[in-house]
Amino acid sequence: MFDQAMARIAGRFRRVEPRATARAYLLGLLSGVERKNCWRLAEQAGHARPGPMQRLLRSARWDADSVRDEVRAYAVDHLGGDGGVLIVDETGFMKKGRASAGVQRQYTGTAGRIENSQVGVFLAYATGRGRALIDRRLYLPEHSWCTDPERRQAAGIPDEVQFATKPRLAWEMIAAALDAGVEAPWVTGDEAYGQDPQLRAALEARGTGYVLAVACSIRVRINSGRTPIRADMVADRLPEASWHRQSAGTGAKGLRYYDWAWIYIGTGEHRHLLIRRNPATRELAFYLCWSPTAAPLAELVRVAGSRWSVEECFQAAKGQVGLDHYQVRNWTSWHRHVTLAMLALAFLATVAADAAPDQPADPHHHTRGSNPISLTVPEIRHLFTAVFNPPVVSPARLLQWSNWRRRHQAAARRSHYRRRSAHEASG
Repeated sequence: MFDQAMARIAGRFRRVEPRATARAYLLGLLSGVERKNCWRLAEQAGHARPGPMQRLLRSARWDADSVRDEVRAYAVDHLGGDGGVLIVDETGFMKKGRASAGVQRQYTGTAGRIENSQVGVFLAYATGRGRALIDRRLYLPEHSWCTDPERRQAAGIPDEVQFATKPRLAWEMIAAALDAGVEAPWVTGDEAYGQDPQLRAALEARGTGYVLAVACSIRVRINSGRTPIRADMVADRLPEASWHRQSAGTGAKGLRYYDWAWIYIGTGEHRHLLIRRNPATRELAFYLCWSPTAAPLAELVRVAGSRWSVEECFQAAKGQVGLDHYQVRNWTSWHRHVTLAMLALAFLATVAADAAPDQPADPHHHTRGSNPISLTVPEIRHLFTAVFNPPVVSPARLLQWSNWRRRHQAAARRSHYRRRSAHEASG
């Protein structure tokens, strides 16, 4: 199966050397190496130095977007099914300094606060068989990057890349997926995307349904569009009979039950405000929903619940295949590393989907059966690592890599001390 995954992208590399290095890079991402950067992956592959891995990300001739297209096709071919959902979300990559493309002090949900970071906007694809990341965009802040030609040039940002909001980046990925033939009748995302009217209008024009989270303060129109009102005020006025307890899908501790209510808004027949209530805390969440044809409440609930699939993708991508382990600053290098990490994750998701037994019709079978759980992405990666153990590394090779790391660390220290001395002398 790994050979099949590699075969999907092999033709995107013009020369044998980068193709072989890409295979070694992917095997390294799937290995048990603690930090999946070029140095560690080169050592894992048995290389004498990190040069080939670094060239793969920086200067080798291959198009990361073309490989991304293959990753998307691979994921859809193996995970595709009825009721597919496209999920948009972003994740942060903590960084030091100011040289990495797109880095600045900005809010990221990864840290839960403002940090010096890069932010990537991602598109996930989820079905009943599994989920995977199928597209990515590096967010380029408008004022600190888009209007600074010298900074852009130093980070290798192409001239054609201009400022785009995160919802705009999300739409570009959604449109590309639909143009590529991905069968996904639904899109979902959090408030950052649900609050954007242009994204919602673009989805409606395309005939793609959505269940997008919005703030409680958003104003909707009820009574056939005659009465504008805040979403939270709608919830306050609903009788208890309007709430229906339904599962939003299976979580780590079983089915996730919430109370749900929906109400027609606007003048369209298939436009709703969906409200979720936590049975224990009474906390509310709100969603704007639209579909080209009638959809039952259970379907809207299913789509809303699938939004958490992208969080699971981020957790697995960072924890299992090193999505955030890169040590590159260049625009091209970021997209290349992230794309290969997405392929590694899609491969693990495919193995998990193929190995999963048929699910019993009884939703409570987990409370009665004694069989082990299905193979998970972490467990598959663990088994994969055990099967593909690298050859034993000689003491001489271990010392060679130790010397390599310490020489480069010494060079970095010298550079730091020189900059600090120059700064003190000028002051």
